[in-house]
Amino acid sequence: MRSLIRPFAIALLALAGLPILRAASAAEPQIVDGIAAIVNGEVITYSQVRALSAPREKLLRSQFTGNELENKLLELRQLALKDLIDRRLVIQAFKKESYQIPDHFVDQRMQEIMRESFGGDRNTFIKTLEAQNYTLGEFKEKEMERMIVAAMRSHNVKTNSIVSPTKIEDYYRKHHEEFTTKEQIKLRMIMISGQKDTASAPAQKALAEEVLGRLACGAEFDRTAQVYSEDSTRDNGGDWGWIERNTLAAPLEKFAFNMPVGRISNIIEYAGNYYILKVEDKRGGTTRSLSEARSDIEKKLLQVEAQGIQERWIASLRAKAYIKTF
Repeated sequence: MRSLIRPFAIALLALAGLPILRAASAAEPQIVDGIAAIVNGEVITYSQVRALSAPREKLLRSQFTGNELENKLLELRQLALKDLIDRRLVIQAFKKESYQIPDHFVDQRMQEIMRESFGGDRNTFIKTLEAQNYTLGEFKEKEMERMIVAAMRSHNVKTNSIVSPTKIEDYYRKHHEEFTTKEQIKLRMIMISGQKDTASAPAQKALAEEVLGRLACGAEFDRTAQVYSEDSTRDNGGDWGWIERNTLAAPLEKFAFNMPVGRISNIIEYAGNYYILKVEDKRGGTTRSLSEARSDIEKKLLQVEAQGIQERWIASLRAKAYIKTF
């Protein structure tokens, strides 16, 4: 591969475990490339690690700064290196078994990529590769490696095709919440403050009672909220939209989630203020039956089993390999 083709002197530095540096200025050397790991005599370079982690690094740099960013980047690069080591072990196992993937399989995959991502335009495909510092041959080699890894994982990670009913039922019982949709209500609210001053508190309660009377006589809730409500949703007609449990204070939530759709509450006094609620709609809060969830649970348990087998297989490859990281 290109990243391993180096002048003899640079190769000697790399084999000594030393990073290859380029001076951005006299005081600030920057790592250009070097050996990140050796796996049974094969080299993984820093540039390969960075190429794998680069998309995620860009996101991290937009989310974190300082020491926190450095720690996140270090963790990400360690995971990328681990992934590259595992891939190399799988490819080595493929070669050891003298397996082969016919060239026409790889050529078909290349054609699929050109057709799906570049509208079949070979020139655009090649120019895109060049912009990313890849030759067509190097990209083809990478696709071959991806196919090898996928084929080896499929070959070595075999699971039972049937999960016992007992395991499915046990999972359903222990993870009941996974199959229950979140209960939500579409809420409007009018809030009248009772804490303006002590003298006006009785007047504020009387105002709340007047507002409730208007609503009882057919006044539109949203227009009434725009006139009388004193919370942040006033301009929107008291509209809180769709909310879940634990959004409101506990006393208000108890009333709201137990009200029938379309019903207007009585005056609810809480924390010195007066509230009138209206639930416009409800959704969620329903639980899929075991028979409805059985297929999804079976797929999930098969995936978990496959992942465990894969991890044990990779661990066995590591245990028999010579791996040195730098």
